[in-house]
Amino acid sequence: MRENRYDDEIFFQKYSQMARSRQGLAGAGEWPTLQAVLPDFAGKAVLDLGCGYGWHARYAAERGAASVTACDISEKMLAVAREKNAHSAVTYRREAFEDADYPAETFDVVLCSLMLHYLADYGDFVEKVHRWLKPGGILVYTVEHPVFTAYGSQDWYYGPDGEILHFPVDNYYIEGQRDAVFLGEHVVKYHRTLTTYLEGLLARGFTLLHVREPQPPEELVRTVPGMADELRRPMMLIVSARKDR
Repeated sequence: MRENRYDDEIFFQKYSQMARSRQGLAGAGEWPTLQAVLPDFAGKAVLDLGCGYGWHARYAAERGAASVTACDISEKMLAVAREKNAHSAVTYRREAFEDADYPAETFDVVLCSLMLHYLADYGDFVEKVHRWLKPGGILVYTVEHPVFTAYGSQDWYYGPDGEILHFPVDNYYIEGQRDAVFLGEHVVKYHRTLTTYLEGLLARGFTLLHVREPQPPEELVRTVPGMADELRRPMMLIVSARKDR
């Protein structure tokens, strides 16, 4: 299997305490923005890449998807998904994206939530998804924003008294591997520019439908400690595109 921090016990326990882990979609700051750009799932064959706890897979199934194939590299994540988000239309599979292979034109919709910054090869992702989608099929993904991934540390720049001064952005055009710190643990992530994300889709025959930079909803800003600081810089990017050629 590929690199997989989510089956590390300490890392997984920290992840399980996050709001998005405990509250599901309601605890994910990007969810209102993502929900607004999702396609109609009724009768569709859906592939959920990097499905995690399976919140999106169940959401699609509950809205009429004929089938949802939900994949993740982490057995710990899948164990929670099977417990919390079981549904007759959802099949959970342990599979790294790099090793995945499906017949051409199998799916109507491909979802991918917060997985792409763990992939070294975005071109391979675009190529595979294009092949797996039926003509007119829809891809929707969320990824850490290039502003967030550029410097690498993914932490604020602090003043002498520990106050947040600003968020560092550096080496923006130098794509590639970064040593990021997530949940206090070192994690390998990959930075790429906004141009790479969007032009990579256009070059392969996708038509862009939506490009969104989600802000946390007011309720989370008011109730979740530190969430107000998420208004100071973009953390995520949401893209949807249609396979037209």
